[in-house]
Amino acid sequence: MIIAIDGPAASGKGTLARRLAAHYGLNHLDTGLTYRAVAAALLEKGLPLDDEETAARVAGEVDLGALDREALSLHEVGEAASKIAVMGKVRTALVKAQQRFAHRDPGAVLDGRDIGTVVCPDADAKLFVEASAEVRARRRTDEMAGRGKPADYAEVLADLERRDARDRARAVAPLKKAEDAHLLDTSDLDIETAFRKAVELIDRVRNAN
Repeated sequence: MIIAIDGPAASGKGTLARRLAAHYGLNHLDTGLTYRAVAAALLEKGLPLDDEETAARVAGEVDLGALDREALSLHEVGEAASKIAVMGKVRTALVKAQQRFAHRDPGAVLDGRDIGTVVCPDADAKLFVEASAEVRARRRTDEMAGRGKPADYAEVLADLERRDARDRARAVAPLKKAEDAHLLDTSDLDIETAFRKAVELIDRVRNAN
């Protein structure tokens, strides 16, 4: 079984995806981390972020089974990842790797921005998770504060809005809801409620098939 979860940054899709993977006994992949892994490798090696050939070569070397979420969560890595994510050759290399991961037994939950539209268009169930920019900025600010990192709400909000605009406007695999995806707005939901609603939606789709 393959479950595709898409949505903008800080919408709650990552936490939801991990919970769903555990619930159904499936593998989990945060595809955003794969782009962050490439960006982190470029930064670490002092390589340019605007050289598509170099970035694509590094993308082909990423080990999807060894992604360090904590190390890849740094703000500067996220900014760099958003820049290389618009490169067609980088996306091609990572999408192929993500598709291979999705088809490992017994199946997988993948979350990102183009899972239901590009990576796994034939997924058994698709969710598009969203929340207002203000709610997402508050969540991100609280998350950073909880890790002891300074965070300014206004700056986080502006950053999220820039990333949203960039993700939705990019020419290659823009962020958008797949036509057959179920919308789940988490603006007013805690994680437990969002999780229950997601399970209900997925089970309904499975039973219908």
